[in-house]
Amino acid sequence: MKNPKYRLIAEHIKQKITNGEWAVGTKIPSQRQLSEEFRVNRSTVITALEELTAEGLVEGKTGVGTIVTNSSWTLLGQGSLKNWNENLQLGPLKSSLQTVQTINDEESNPDLIQLSKGELSPSFFPKREMQTVMTKMATDFKTFGYEEPKGNERLREEISLHLSKNGLKVSPSSILIVSGALQGLHLIALGLLRRHSTLYLELPSYLYSLTLFQSLGIELKGFNMDQYGVTTKGFADFHKKKALYTIPNFHNPTGAVMPLRKRKELIRFCEENQLPIIEDDIYQELWIDAPPPPSLKSMDQHGSVLYLGSLSKSLSPGLRIGWVVGPEPVINRLADLKMQSDYGSSSLSQYVAAEWLGSGYHESHVANVRAALKTRRDAVLTYLDEHLSDYADWTVPTGGFFIWLTIKKPFISKNLFRRALKRGVLINPGSIYSENEAGQHIRISFAYEDLDRIKKGITQLEKIFINEGVDERSVPRAAKRRPKEIWG
Repeated sequence: MKNPKYRLIAEHIKQKITNGEWAVGTKIPSQRQLSEEFRVNRSTVITALEELTAEGLVEGKTGVGTIVTNSSWTLLGQGSLKNWNENLQLGPLKSSLQTVQTINDEESNPDLIQLSKGELSPSFFPKREMQTVMTKMATDFKTFGYEEPKGNERLREEISLHLSKNGLKVSPSSILIVSGALQGLHLIALGLLRRHSTLYLELPSYLYSLTLFQSLGIELKGFNMDQYGVTTKGFADFHKKKALYTIPNFHNPTGAVMPLRKRKELIRFCEENQLPIIEDDIYQELWIDAPPPPSLKSMDQHGSVLYLGSLSKSLSPGLRIGWVVGPEPVINRLADLKMQSDYGSSSLSQYVAAEWLGSGYHESHVANVRAALKTRRDAVLTYLDEHLSDYADWTVPTGGFFIWLTIKKPFISKNLFRRALKRGVLINPGSIYSENEAGQHIRISFAYEDLDRIKKGITQLEKIFINEGVDERSVPRAAKRRPKEIWG
C-alpha cells in the first residue's frame, strides 16, 4: 500500500534535516513552493508540516515561515549539536535585503512574468554567430591553464580596440578582466576604499541594492538627481576618505543620461577637489535614440576615474566577462586581489570573448539589439499609457533596459511588490534603490520578457490599483505627503 502523499512530503523534509542539508534554524520552503514541487494541494502540505511539528522537528513562526528546530540526532541526545547556522552572522559581509533575496530567488521562476530582470531576452542571443566563434575557438585552442593576473592578453587587446571606437584610448596594460562589473566593484571596495570612508552616489542608485560597501564600513551618501543625473550640490568636506560612484549612461534605475556639459563640469569639480570617480558604464552601447556623450574616463587627464565595462548587458551575463580600466598601479593592485580571490576569470570565457570581439560580430549584434530594444520600449510605453496613466508617471528612457515609474498615490513600494508577486509578476520596488524602505517608485524592464507577457504583467499591475488600492494605514505619516520629485 502506498504511503499517503503528506507522509511522502514529511519523509522528504525529514531526510533533508537528517542528512544536514537543512540544519537547525533553516527556513524550509514555503507551503506554496512545496505544493508546487509535489503537485498537491496546500492542505496536504499543511498536514505534513503538522506531523513534523508534532515530532518536534519544525516550528511555524509568524512572519518568518517554518523553521527547523531540531534534528533526529538532537532529539536522541541530551543537547543541541553545533552547526554552521550559528555562524551565519559572524562573517564581515551583510546579507542582502530580504526583498533583494526574494527577487534573486524568483528571477529563475519561469512561471512569473519577469519585469525585474536586468538582462536581454534569450531571443536576442546571437546563436549562429556564437556557434561559429566557438567552433573556431575549439579548432585553435591550445591550452587551458590559468591566465595572467590582469587577464587574457588577447582579450585585453580586443577590449582596448573596442573602447577606442567609443573615444576611450587605453592600453591593454591598464585593463583588468573581471567576472562581471560587479566583481570589479568588489575589488575596488576591498582594495582601494578605506574603512569609515564615504562613497557619494546618485539617489536612487543600483548600489543601494547591494550591501558590500556597508559591510566593509563604507558609508553611502546619496544626493538627489535632476533629469540629467547626480548634482554636486551638498558635496562637502573633501579629503582622501571620499569617492564618487556614478552611472552616467542610462542610469540604473532611472534611465537618466548625463549630458556632455554636465560631464565636463563633474570632471572639473572632482579634479579640483581631488575626488576620485568610479564610472559604471555597462549600458553605454545600449542606446536607442542617439549615442550618449563621451565617457567621463575619456576626459580624465589625471588618472582619477576608474571605468567599469561589461559584456553582460550587450551579449550574455553567463559569460561573466567585465573589465576595469584605470592607472596601471591601481590595476596591478586590483589584479593581485583578484588572484587572491579566484586566481583569474574563466579561461574559456575569456577565449570566447576575445574571439567574439575580434570576429567583428559584436558591432552588428549590438545594432540589432538596439533596434529590438526600440521596438520593445515603444510598445511598453503604449501599454503603460493604456493601463497605468491614471496611477503613475514615468520617464521615457533613451537607452538601457528600464522604465522608472513614479506612483501618484503614496504607498510603500514593498506592498506593491508583494501584491504583484501574488499575481505572478516580479517587479523591482524603488525602496531597494534608496536609503530608506518607503518609496513612490518601481522599476520595470522591457528587455527580457516577450511583449505579450509584458503587457499581461502591466495589466496585472493595473488590476492591483483598481481592485486593491493601496493600504495607506501602513504608510508612515511623513510619507503621506507627496514626496519631492527626484526630477527637481
